[in-house]
Amino acid sequence: MPIRRAFPNAVAAVLLLSFAAPAAAQPHGPIPVVATFSILGDMVKRIGGEHVAVTTLVGPDGDTHVYQPTPADARSVREARILVVNGLQFEGWLDRLIDASDFRGVRVAATDGIEPIAFDDGHGSDPHARDGEAGHDKHAGDDDREGHDHGALDPHAWQSLRNAVVYVDNIAAALAEADPGNAGAYHRNREAYVDRLEALDAKIRELVARLPAAARTVVTSHDAFQYFGRDYGLTFIAPQGLSTESEASAKDVARLIRQIRERGIRAVFIENVADPRLLKRIADETGAAIGGTLYPGALSGPDGRAPTYLDMMRHNATTLAQALTS
Repeated sequence: MPIRRAFPNAVAAVLLLSFAAPAAAQPHGPIPVVATFSILGDMVKRIGGEHVAVTTLVGPDGDTHVYQPTPADARSVREARILVVNGLQFEGWLDRLIDASDFRGVRVAATDGIEPIAFDDGHGSDPHARDGEAGHDKHAGDDDREGHDHGALDPHAWQSLRNAVVYVDNIAAALAEADPGNAGAYHRNREAYVDRLEALDAKIRELVARLPAAARTVVTSHDAFQYFGRDYGLTFIAPQGLSTESEASAKDVARLIRQIRERGIRAVFIENVADPRLLKRIADETGAAIGGTLYPGALSGPDGRAPTYLDMMRHNATTLAQALTS
């Protein structure tokens, strides 16, 4: 099923009205936009192009779960016309930052309109659960909710390329409303970007389809890939919960080691935002290989393997496929 959907009616209305807007109503220079973390910052740049000046609070390889805003961040937020956030309680520090900055602009939740995965429904161990869908039993540490509380919903919705279309729609709508004189450019950029999202989704589906059923369980550091698993028929299990702040207990780790041995899982995957020591210890005790580094919620630097959102999704998929078939 293609992931493209029509540009939302509300956005289309903004675009139509924008072409009749007087020139005097347009802002001078690029719109100052703040994005909370690198994935959102990249999306804003792809849609806004030269018409936006983007400041990203949590940069490449940064962990948004544990981020501590700075006075410079408060100044950036105060000066922004648009603040793009993930929502779903992902940025636990956000409300405090907004209060401290006296932000007067428009706050855009990129996840508005998606269907989020419920926390208790998205932490799979059983690949045969729910009539053949990817597993939905609780993960190894589902009783450990210490640290940042994400609430009842999984916030890592960008791990679905289908959801990324919703993210892009929300960003494009906000930019078009704030800058109607350039709404046509935002619409064209959005169309071109959705084409690329569609093409990558098709490639990943082909890649994952080649994996045998016995090789479709993936061990990662923390529980950030449930949307990816839902879309492509993989089961992800992790010693940590939805946040990297949570800590796996000895019981959680022992249970995960037992699962790896019983299922014959051959590879575990570290993450660019998580301490790799626990996964390396689990690999040593089970004989599983380190399958590579995945990018759950932060891009790499410009010279890394995941400098853009599309690069990140492509890298994660190819890394998984290569390790699980070797």
